[in-house]
Amino acid sequence: MGSLFRSEEMALCQLFLESEGAYAYVSELGEFGLVQFRDSNPDVNAFQRKFVSEVRRCDEMEQKLRYLENEIKKDGIPMLDTGEKPEAPQPREMIDLEATFEQLENELREVNHNADVLKRNFLELTELKHILRKTQVFFYEQDQQTTYPTESMTRALISDDSIARQVNAGPVQLGFVAGVILRERIPAFERMLWRACRGNVFLRQAEIETPLEDPSTGEQVHKSVFIIFFQGDQLKSRVRKICEGFCVTLYPCPEAPPKRREMAMGVMTRIEDLNIVLGQTQDHRRRVLVAAAKNIKKWFIKVVKIKAIYHTLNFFNLDATQKCLIAECWVPLLDIETIQLALRRGTERSGSSVPPILNRMETFEDPPTYNRTNKFTSAFQDLVDAYGIASYREINPTPYTIISFPFLFAVMFGDLGHGCLMFLFAGFLVQREKPLAAKKIDNEVWNMFFAGRYIILLMGLFSMYTGFIYNDIFSKSLNLFGSHWHTNYNESTVMNNKDLQINPSLSSDYDQVPYPVGIDPVWQLALNKIVFLNAYKMKISIIIGVLHMLSGVILSLCNYRYFKDRLSIYCDFIPQVIFLVFLFFYMVLLMFIKWVSYGPQNEFVDSPACAPSILITFINMVLFKDSVALENCNTVYMFSGQGAVQKFLVIVALLCVPIMLLAKPIYIMRQLKEKHVQMVNNHATIGNGDGEGAGRVVQQPPPTPAGEHYENEIGELFIHQGIHTIEFVLGSVSHTASYLRLWALSLAHAQLSEVLWRMVMTNGLILNSWIGGVWLWFIFGFWAILTVGILVLMEGLSVFLHTLRLHWVEFQSKFYKGLGYAFAPFSFEVILNTTSTAVEE
Repeated sequence: MGSLFRSEEMALCQLFLESEGAYAYVSELGEFGLVQFRDSNPDVNAFQRKFVSEVRRCDEMEQKLRYLENEIKKDGIPMLDTGEKPEAPQPREMIDLEATFEQLENELREVNHNADVLKRNFLELTELKHILRKTQVFFYEQDQQTTYPTESMTRALISDDSIARQVNAGPVQLGFVAGVILRERIPAFERMLWRACRGNVFLRQAEIETPLEDPSTGEQVHKSVFIIFFQGDQLKSRVRKICEGFCVTLYPCPEAPPKRREMAMGVMTRIEDLNIVLGQTQDHRRRVLVAAAKNIKKWFIKVVKIKAIYHTLNFFNLDATQKCLIAECWVPLLDIETIQLALRRGTERSGSSVPPILNRMETFEDPPTYNRTNKFTSAFQDLVDAYGIASYREINPTPYTIISFPFLFAVMFGDLGHGCLMFLFAGFLVQREKPLAAKKIDNEVWNMFFAGRYIILLMGLFSMYTGFIYNDIFSKSLNLFGSHWHTNYNESTVMNNKDLQINPSLSSDYDQVPYPVGIDPVWQLALNKIVFLNAYKMKISIIIGVLHMLSGVILSLCNYRYFKDRLSIYCDFIPQVIFLVFLFFYMVLLMFIKWVSYGPQNEFVDSPACAPSILITFINMVLFKDSVALENCNTVYMFSGQGAVQKFLVIVALLCVPIMLLAKPIYIMRQLKEKHVQMVNNHATIGNGDGEGAGRVVQQPPPTPAGEHYENEIGELFIHQGIHTIEFVLGSVSHTASYLRLWALSLAHAQLSEVLWRMVMTNGLILNSWIGGVWLWFIFGFWAILTVGILVLMEGLSVFLHTLRLHWVEFQSKFYKGLGYAFAPFSFEVILNTTSTAVEE
């Protein structure tokens, strides 16, 4: 947990590796994932690096594996995934892997090519078979029409002047073409024939009942058989051109019936032979794919690891002897021993006689930020990192967010029933996390819920707690400890009157004893419940908000003390704390004083109505106005000397503003001025001094640019400090008001739950017969769907976003800069997870 409060200490190291054993060393470091390598050759083109040829070979192997994977998925063959993560193979094994992938790819491509040819032949024979069957009817009708020509058939194909010659000379011999066309193209095809041939052709078509497989796409398509009768070579040429334009497949079709029957028998025989050959080809293809599916996951892991190693080796520099690789890397100080162990394992694996050398380097660069997390804290760390990566060794908000985030969520989402639903859902995810993670579900929404399962678990648990405090479960109350209210109302009075209120000033109705835990359940029946809860939750939200902001300012002190920034402690932290405490924390104290000093039967107060308003008191305090006593009230202030105390607090708080604005810039300005004067004096001493320097002519730098630089620094410093001061002063007011969302959303959630109960659930309780039981099941189901969909999911998401804003803006802005960059170690696990996610997408 140490690095959870503050990031790990990092060191920049120089790593000397023997060229022959560098592959094994990097492989071992990738298994541990504790070293972030820097690119030592940023100016070198990627295609001019030492190991670019090996990276290209890995790309080619990946391409072959992608082809195999796509073919396996196309056939629906399951790929074996045992979860085993093999180590990166030796460089000499790349040749064997390349040969294996090359053989599999060539064999599969050859099988696919043969299968495509066979499928095209099978398609052509199938279409020809349907043509021979369907055109038998067309030829029979054509024979009948030529033997006994009708007037409509003759006039459609020949001219009027030839009709007489046709009758005298005998039947007209018509030419024809037959083929297959896609069913959806028939209307356009028919229109084009009619327009181009001016109606001098005769088209017959019939649908093929069973769909045919397209060899190029593998999809099932619907086609139709057609035959076109025409007269003359000119029409024949036109018809063929139109068929080519519509990508129609034409087939030879004999005119004589015996020849058609003979051709049909030959076609059926060839189709049977093709079916046998196709079956054997598919069996061979499946055997090849099944064998590849058993190892393809392991092959992918091996290739990805090899490629990652060579890609990392391209970051290294070669020494002058070309026998040693030099790398620069960031490493956590606590893991140096583990890294040394990995290097020793790399030495044993490579058989190198020269051990690697790891030297720590001095640097002025900002190291990366590395916070160790586990499956519980990683989700909360992601919430913080989404705002910005912490600066190096800056205090980490995550451990405080683990508590405050679900608590503030629960303040707005306080319902025992809704929190229980959320808790049970997250509990299921936590209990079944290993099987669910192994399934690797691709749904993005599901992955978001699963990644935040521990956040949802705590949010549900805290919501159950606040719901118990609010005494609210699905807009109803729990009567665990009875009630401290006693009235003379009977059941009929309560049921028939909706305007009953509770009056705490009547001692006969109230026991004058606080309720043991939470809120008395009788408030659920009172008309003035909303007034009571309004005041209660509004004050609670302000109290929580001021304490939350104060904790953020106090955490800034931890940063200043760690970085030994005393100037910021005196010029920033102390004035900020005084400003918050003297104004807003004082307002919180007034709330507690009002609660303690003013009660329904307090003997020191004239009337409960004489309690001063906190808001009016705070406004008068800031405006230096005297409070005015209410009517029939003798007291103006809550305690003696309150007016003088308030003026003192406001004056001190206002004096903190110029301190925050000017103290730090003025101090730094004096330091810069002293350094500037000292530098000028040193130059003058060197130019006019005695001894060795007296005879030299020293060229002094021009004073103007230095003065301009000095003025620019001072101006930027004043502007920067002014922005931060204005942000804090105005932000203290706006952020305090922003915490009122705790009250508003809590009230809205409770009222929405109550409205849903009254408008839906009560309709299932109006029938007293056995039909009411059946009716209640349907109403309850509808109410449950609306509860889960609206109140738990939609309202929960809204409250989650508001809670996130309170942490990012109101809390973290007090101490968290978030200007760092994340530690990205060379890790095979991270690379494999990223690669698998990219492949799935």
